[in-house]
Order: sequence, then structure tokens, then C-alpha cells
Amino acid sequence: MSVLTRDEAQTRAKLLDVHRYTIALDLTTGDETFTSHTVIRFTARTQADTFVELKPAELREATLDGRPLDPRTLEENRLPLTGLTAGEHELRIDAVMRYSRTGEGMHRFTDPTDGETYVYTQLFLDDVQRVYAAFDQPDLKAVFELSVKAPENWTVLANGITTDLGDGTWQAAPTPLISTYLVAVAAGPWHSVRTEHRGLPFGIHCRRSLAPYLDPDADEIFEITRQCYDRYHEKFEEPYPFDSYDQAFVPEFNAGAMENPGLVTLRDEFVYRSAVTDTERQTRAMVIAHEMAHMWFGDLVTLRWWDDIWLNESFAEYMGYQILTEATRFTDTWV
Repeated sequence: MSVLTRDEAQTRAKLLDVHRYTIALDLTTGDETFTSHTVIRFTARTQADTFVELKPAELREATLDGRPLDPRTLEENRLPLTGLTAGEHELRIDAVMRYSRTGEGMHRFTDPTDGETYVYTQLFLDDVQRVYAAFDQPDLKAVFELSVKAPENWTVLANGITTDLGDGTWQAAPTPLISTYLVAVAAGPWHSVRTEHRGLPFGIHCRRSLAPYLDPDADEIFEITRQCYDRYHEKFEEPYPFDSYDQAFVPEFNAGAMENPGLVTLRDEFVYRSAVTDTERQTRAMVIAHEMAHMWFGDLVTLRWWDDIWLNESFAEYMGYQILTEATRFTDTWV
């Protein structure tokens, strides 16, 4: 696989202004693969060549401004876009993508307890390309419009509020400008608990077999979420920039949590199955506070390149400890 360098990213950022991604995913095509249709609308500032990234099981079709591109030119994870003229362009990609069993891209899990299946995305750092075609670098932000076809008994969660269109297709509200790696989908027969705070929908979600363990803790999780939300507004003096705040506790997650705007994913070990210490509850609260800090610092304001990831993470960690101490019952978090 070709790894994007900072120099390549800087060159492409000078060339392109990416406006909108329209992405349609079909999760009903089998246990191993799903289909991904992506339309990217962008402007080239000058005449040049560039490339788009994707890692498909099969690249079915690609067109640039209606002109067919040869799928055979896909080399590793790069599809060349040659002879771009200055001005607006539309790129269309139809591909078959593989589910992951190791946490990268679109992870698929079947619960051994009840046989129910769940899928969710984890796209940091460069696993966007396992789900949809993209100019995959953090500084090329765009609006994302997403639709997902799923089994009819599933619920689809995404960065924006999702609407069930009634035929197994879910439409997510368009996002504000966000980076490619922050796009998120979580689909399955979720057990959901929902509320509202200051007019904003809040939700927490887990697989059905964990419902007896999530429900007793729902009030505590929502209380921590509300307290952090209010304190961050006081601190940052900038309104929360997204249309909802969901937290999905997902299985086999290969990180602690991920700050997808509007849809934070957390490892479902944070849904406690037995009695735990107050320190463990404090740890979960800290993760909630840390990920919420990223909604402003990381999602609304984003690093240009990955060499600043230390600042992104250290600031969220610092703010998480501070907000937990100031706004919640965990007043000894600094200790």
C-alpha cells in the first residue's frame, strides 16, 4: 500500500478544494463484503494530475466528469486522476469493499450470545479507504451526505441525525465540514436509550445482549454527558457544532474510544457486567469527557497533518481531567 506523505498532502491541498461527498453504502450484500458508491464534488485550482485513495475488493466503475476511468489503473490504493483542468469536477466511484474482523474500516461482529450482527466504522488514521473513496488527508474537509441500506430490523447511526426511509434505507443529515477520517457509521439491532438536553438529542447504544447492563447505568452516563457538555460550553464559548450526540458502545473495538463528531464510539467493556469500583466509573467518565473535548478541538478545529496528533490528544486529555474535576462528582480526578 502507498502511504501518503506530508509533501504529497501539501501538494494536493494546494490543488484541490473539496466540497461534498455523497456516499451510499449497502450492507445487505453478504457477510464478507458491502458495496460503496461515492460521488465527490471538488474544484481544481490549476491544471494538474492527482489521485484518489481507495482499497476495494473490486473497483467496479469510476468516472470523472462523465468520462470513464480504467479500473486497471488502480495501483495499490491510488486511482490516478490525470489531466484535471482548472474548475469544478465530479468523481464517481462504485466499489465492493471488504468487512474487517480486526477493527479497521468497517468492522463486522456477530454476537455469540444471540447471533445478532453489528457493523461499525473505525477510520482513523488512513482506513477511510476501506469504506469509501476519498482524498484522504485531514485538512481536506468537506460536507458529507450519507445513506445506508441495512437489514430491516437494524438501526443505523451516523454523524448526523438519521431517518429511516422505510425500505431498509437510512439517510443521515448532511454534516458540517469535517475530515474524512471522522465519518462514522454504526449499524445493527442496537439497544438504545435516548434523551434530550438543551434541545440536542442524546443517545447511548449497545448490542442487545448488553441491555440489562447498560440500562442501570444510563442515568449516570447521561448525567456525566450533560455535565461535560454544559461545562465545555462555558469554557469554549462556542456552541456545539453538530446536530446530535450519540455514544455507541461497540464490540471488539481496537481503541479506547473515537471522537467521531456526533457519534462517539467506545469499547463496550465500558458497559459494566458486574460490580465495579468507583475508580472504574471515573475512568469511564474520563473517556466520555475526553471524547467530548474533541468535538471542538479535533473535529471543529482539526490538525493539518498527523505530526500534530500529540497536541490533539494531549489537549483532550488535559481538558477531560479539568472538566471532570470541575463539573462532576469526580472532584479528585487530578489526584
